[in-house]
Amino acid sequence: MSFVTGPVAVRVPATSANLGPGYDALGLALDLHDELTAAVTADGLQVDVRGEGSEQVALDESHLVVSCMRRTFELLGGNPSGLRLQCRNHIPHSRGLGSSAAAIVAGVLLARALVVDGPARLPDGEVLALAGEIEGHPDNVAACLLGGLTVAWTAGPARAVRRDVDPAVVPVALVPPFTASTELARGLLPDTVPHADAAVSAGRAALLVAALTGAPEALFDATEDRLHQRYRRPAMPDSLALVDRLRAQRLAAVISGAGPTVLVLARGAAQARRAITAAPEGWAVRTLRVDPDGATTDLPG
Repeated sequence: MSFVTGPVAVRVPATSANLGPGYDALGLALDLHDELTAAVTADGLQVDVRGEGSEQVALDESHLVVSCMRRTFELLGGNPSGLRLQCRNHIPHSRGLGSSAAAIVAGVLLARALVVDGPARLPDGEVLALAGEIEGHPDNVAACLLGGLTVAWTAGPARAVRRDVDPAVVPVALVPPFTASTELARGLLPDTVPHADAAVSAGRAALLVAALTGAPEALFDATEDRLHQRYRRPAMPDSLALVDRLRAQRLAAVISGAGPTVLVLARGAAQARRAITAAPEGWAVRTLRVDPDGATTDLPG
């Protein structure tokens, strides 16, 4: 197997999954990005991380980007003797904004780009399947790869469809100063839910796709959830209390992914300002746009 000369770079967006009722299916790409550069070297491993997570992440083979690169290289025919990886992180870690999905997508795309004819040997559909397999569910990785709004599912390998988002939608992320564990949040979910709750959530998820892609006036009703958020309250009581306060103002507030970030899908600037003023002391506020492009790769030359 041959490798390209010179470094390659990828830019991967933050994502918000679930969006209320679209549990493990809906994802939204946001214009907050990690930027990574990698190159094949003669031997060894060099990892440099700056920005978000730089004080917590490993700098060895267990680094998530590195492990995903190794897995992709093996799939394509074998690992190089050495690697150099530089990460400039802007996506908060363990906040429900898809930092792990961004790392997985970045690792797969970097390795693919470093292999001569890698894109031909591992087309985009297979990138999604591999990233979904590594992540365990495809909602975040689909949005990270494709941009916009994605609806992802598994029928064997992960698959997804992408849609443009109505320009009136303004995502506002209210990011708390504390983290949450995805494993803990998933562990709080019951094995079964009442049929009436499942029926409401199915209808709201369908409505949410319509609201985000052309009927933003329906966003408040469309973000009603009965499948997962209330069960997760013990893991993030402050976040769910904020969701309650925002929804009492008829703002389309949800838990972003597994939390604890609260995402408001505001309809226009006025609603966005109301969401911003509701942020508790010590919480970071990010008024974002939807990233329409998803992950991008810069090749040498």
